[in-house]
Amino acid sequence: MVNILIVDDHLSIIEGTKMLLEQEPDFNITVENSSLNAMNLIKLHHYDVLLFDLYMPHLNGLELAKQALAYNPDLTVLIYTGFDIKPHFNLLVEAGVSGFLSKTSSRDELVAGIRSALRKQVVLPLSLVRELRRPGIISDQSNANEKVVLTSNEEQILTELSKGKSTREIASNLAMSQRSLEYNLTALYQKFGVRTRVDTIAKAKKLGLIPEEELK
Repeated sequence: MVNILIVDDHLSIIEGTKMLLEQEPDFNITVENSSLNAMNLIKLHHYDVLLFDLYMPHLNGLELAKQALAYNPDLTVLIYTGFDIKPHFNLLVEAGVSGFLSKTSSRDELVAGIRSALRKQVVLPLSLVRELRRPGIISDQSNANEKVVLTSNEEQILTELSKGKSTREIASNLAMSQRSLEYNLTALYQKFGVRTRVDTIAKAKKLGLIPEEELK
């Protein structure tokens, strides 16, 4: 039996997907509409495949994938979304997801994608494969200056910057002093080789470290 957990805040989506997948005699489907409750299920039960929506309140699919794979690196996580995932590709792959399924997929396509993931085969939309060599999706790793590694704290600051938040707002949201934030901003500027927050955001988007439209 293949145990599958679907996490999506849209009840109609998860119930519809559950109905489609349960037509497979060896698929056992569990659904959860709260990303905050998902980790409890993952820790209590064994799942062969996890399907996470990308945009969810409280904890988006990227952050949930990070938590699940930190708990168990052998988990198979698929992002199940109706949105374009190209802007988020680097972040999702670095988080360890095994592939991507579209909510517009037919039942046969969903089943094929899940079975491919179970065989440890990467699941990618054809449209994405054709785009992989474009800047902003996969950065040129042959150029060491184009590889920027951020701490978790720096990732949070970068996300807040991309939303246009002021220094005071960012410090408040991240529960840090403005002096500490200024220190972290200086470190970010040095990593990106820039002098302003505008240039930092532009460089981060170029490298695919933040998407054109932030995860909400």
